This record gives sequence, C-alpha cells and structure tokens, in this order.
Amino acid sequence: MFLGHFAVGLAGKKLAPKVSLGTLFLAIQFMDLLWPILVLIGIEHVRVDPGNTAFTPLDFYDYPFSHSLFVVLLWSALFGLVYYLARRALLGSLVLGAGVFSHWLLDFITHRPDLPLAPGSQTYFGLGLWNSIPAAMLVEGLLFLTGVIVYTRITTPRNRTGTWSFWVLVIFLTVIWAANIFSPPPPSGKAVASLALLVWLFIPWGYWIDRHRVLR
Repeated sequence: MFLGHFAVGLAGKKLAPKVSLGTLFLAIQFMDLLWPILVLIGIEHVRVDPGNTAFTPLDFYDYPFSHSLFVVLLWSALFGLVYYLARRALLGSLVLGAGVFSHWLLDFITHRPDLPLAPGSQTYFGLGLWNSIPAAMLVEGLLFLTGVIVYTRITTPRNRTGTWSFWVLVIFLTVIWAANIFSPPPPSGKAVASLALLVWLFIPWGYWIDRHRVLR
C-alpha cells in the first residue's frame, strides 16, 4: 500500500493537531523509510517476481527487521517514546506510535502472507488484497480520499503556498501510485530499493505544507 499510508498521516492531524504533518508522515512511513536502506546494505532482500500478486511484481521474501509484527511493535513504542521525551506530549506520542503500527496493519490487509511474526519465525501474515487490482485500487483510493478530506477540514491555507503545496502533493502521490500499478516490472530489487529512498522527500514536504497552513 502507498496512498493508504499517507491517508493515515493526513487523518492523524485530526487526532493530534499539534503534531506536524511531516512528523506524521515520518511515523506512518517509518517501516518503508527503513526498508530500502536495509535492502541496499544487504540485511533484507526483495526480488522481482511477475505474477507474485496481481497488483505488484515484487516478492517481499525477507524483511524481518522492518516489517515483522514483533519488531514493528518495538519500533512503534520507541517512536512514541522518543517523541514524548522530546516534546512531553502524551497525545502526540500515542498517535505517532499508533501511526507507525498502522503501516503494518495496512500491509497486513494488502500483502499476501509474507509479513513475518518475528525475525527467524516461519509464521507469516497477509490477507492478500493485492490479488485483485480493482479491489486494491478501490480500498486505497477511498482511504486516500478520506485522508485528504479530513486534513482539508481541520486545516486551512495560511497563504497561497499552503494551497498549492498541498494539492501538488496530492496529485504527485496519486501519479506515483498509478505509475506503480501500470508500469512494467522494475529491473531488480536493488533498483526498487533505490527508488524507494525517494519517499524520504515527503517528510520535509509535509513540514513545508504545515508551515503554510493553520488549524481551523
């Protein structure tokens, strides 16, 4: 899932309005920000396997430190704790910790059973929504639309930058999502991981948007 994760970040502004959108994006994408780094340094692995699911040709066969249930629970608790120690904001820390874990929950819905219970475990989770392209697009599209509506209802532009920076983000995320669905398979797992590093760009973009919008 891609748009669905950002939907959670956008909607999280309603639960924790004092937390910046950039920090919310950092939380909800934490697993996928860590994953490409681990792949590129050889700790985790992914391979191109057309037909693995209808939605994606990628086989996520080894990613226990970024996507296993046990480790993600630890990452969630650690993320929330660090934020609390830095800001002394209990609500924000709880929302951010839950945001980290929301990534696993959404992946659980979409992935085939490839999410491990823990490093070294042979127990895997996944409901396999990606086995149907129309169903996956409908669910993720509705999630993203909901997130956009929630964010625009709780914030309003401070200036013109607050308007166009947000809507350009919405369009850009949608284009990337559609391109991933309809593009040919990538050349290698390493190439996928290298491109995935670009997700880091959305973190400062979120901070930039929030600086130019105010709470209603």
